[in-house]
Amino acid sequence: MGIKVVFREAEKELDSGVSIIEALKAFDKKEAKKALGARINGKIIDLSTVLTEDTGFDIITGETPEGLEMIRHSTAHVMAAAVKRLFPDAKVTIGPAIESGFYYDFDRKEPFKPEDLPKIEKEMQKISNENLPFEVKTLTVAEAVEFFKAAGENYKVEIIEDLAAETGTTEVTIYKCGDFTDLCRGPHVPSTSKIKAFKLLDVAGAYWRGDETKPMLQRIYGTAFDSKEELDIYLKNLEEAKKRDHRRLGKELDLFSFQEDGGPGLAYWHPNGALIRHLIETFWKNEHIKRGYSLVYTPHIARAHLWETSGHLNFYKENMYSPIDIEGQEYILKPMNCPFHILMYKTKLRSYRDLPLRWAELGTVYRYERSGVLHGLLRVRGFTQDDAHIFCTPEQLKEEMINCVRFARYLNESFGFKDYDIFLATRPEGHAGTSEEWDVAENTLREALVQEGVPFTVDEGGAVFYGPKIDIKLKDALGRHWQGPTIQFDFNLPRRFDVNYIGQDGQEHKCFMVHRALLGSMERFMGCLIEHFGGAFPLWLSPVQIAILPISDRHQEYAQKIADQLREKDFRVTVDDRREKIGFKIREAQVQKTPYMLVIGDEEVAAAKIAVRERKEGDLGAMDIYRFIDILKERIEKKI
Repeated sequence: MGIKVVFREAEKELDSGVSIIEALKAFDKKEAKKALGARINGKIIDLSTVLTEDTGFDIITGETPEGLEMIRHSTAHVMAAAVKRLFPDAKVTIGPAIESGFYYDFDRKEPFKPEDLPKIEKEMQKISNENLPFEVKTLTVAEAVEFFKAAGENYKVEIIEDLAAETGTTEVTIYKCGDFTDLCRGPHVPSTSKIKAFKLLDVAGAYWRGDETKPMLQRIYGTAFDSKEELDIYLKNLEEAKKRDHRRLGKELDLFSFQEDGGPGLAYWHPNGALIRHLIETFWKNEHIKRGYSLVYTPHIARAHLWETSGHLNFYKENMYSPIDIEGQEYILKPMNCPFHILMYKTKLRSYRDLPLRWAELGTVYRYERSGVLHGLLRVRGFTQDDAHIFCTPEQLKEEMINCVRFARYLNESFGFKDYDIFLATRPEGHAGTSEEWDVAENTLREALVQEGVPFTVDEGGAVFYGPKIDIKLKDALGRHWQGPTIQFDFNLPRRFDVNYIGQDGQEHKCFMVHRALLGSMERFMGCLIEHFGGAFPLWLSPVQIAILPISDRHQEYAQKIADQLREKDFRVTVDDRREKIGFKIREAQVQKTPYMLVIGDEEVAAAKIAVRERKEGDLGAMDIYRFIDILKERIEKKI
């Protein structure tokens, strides 16, 4: 019995029961060699999948994001197979593909050591060379439990039993690769020979299912690509990323620290870091005031009742700190600024003539993060959000959204982030508000992006439950994505707090509310900024803009005179008056990534000039102080 199969507009009649790879060979043998998987009706499946009815399919190659994920997922299996060959006592748990590669968690009495990684890689290469097929098989839950119990893999048994209890499933799939079999939904590449460019990167500890009360596992991280060239580029960027790591640079440049005595996840801003933060915040405040925002300040704690009204105690409790007892009343550290702005809005009756109201706050919030996920400034427990809330009428929403997108782009481009991707996140399942309201809100956000003339991608179902949003992902100097501005519409809080205004008809109407954070948080933005610039901040943000380097003691007086002239013009200057050789002083200024160094010696004193060195361009020659000031002013104006 034959079936009709379509591939790229070509149609063939093939035998029922033919596999996708066999069908593909019938169409194009070259494409069959490139294929890693296939897509039918939007679902990605193995090439070994059997076709029993008329259908059309497309292929997944290693050049696509889906193909890369398949490679990485399959490489995780190969790594687990290699570990089991070398360390038979290791028990396997889970091994997913992640954005930067993959990992696999193992339970083993003796921890893995860094020197184990090359051994595992060598065994992985051997498995790749063996060209072992990934063979899928469906088992009943009972069969799968029995299989993994017999293999001594108790973690797999737990996963299967929990899956059956939570979803009611009666069947699971397993994948066999040589002598290694794993519980997995798939899909996988056809065979291990497709896995040819990989690298194991690190070993770390991880609690089983992220629960501190459960066993500590050994997590091996790795990455994989479709080609060695891509892997080499990634590894080169990885080395560059290590040099730019904000935690290392934060210490070297004396920007911030974390103090064990004070508690993890709480940043201490040192003078240099605090000065950069001051410059960022001052720029932020001035630009908001220019655009019709009013600045507000709110408390750090509030009665627990407020968080019940907002709903945070119901859906966000695990990220909130325990209550504080004050005179028999429970207070909680704020995880969000939104309810506070709403309380201020409701202090009096508002008219449509008062709207839009744009209230902005650099508000410090506190969220509980497990110690295992804390990561420098990028994941902390206390942070300051550049928050704002806009209260407006339905008719004003589109214009406010356009202004937010425009403002977000301007702010981030001013800090050197010229490259970014924009996403429109649409309704998820179980959302607040009606479908009609979501249609209006989503269309308004879409129209705002179209009118602004920026390309964007629709993130289907990617919104939070209380409203659609616009996300902007920043690309740094290494091409890495960072979560940037978020512009969020909210159906939920205006209803919970009964936020209204009096319309032209004299009746009460529900107020529209927009949350937006254009930098995110000062902490995370600073971490991103450090890594983007590698600590070499542009002139306008550098804590020290100019280092004056007198060659000897007799040049100190003139050096101090130059420093005074520059300070009068509001430049940030230091004078290195140590009795060190000038080469040493220059190297020290370079290490501190100071934008300009002024060398002062006999010739400069005699000619009343300065010898200027720029940290990247090197020696710029001698010039008078006034020409140098003009150069500084131009660079600061251009924010370079």
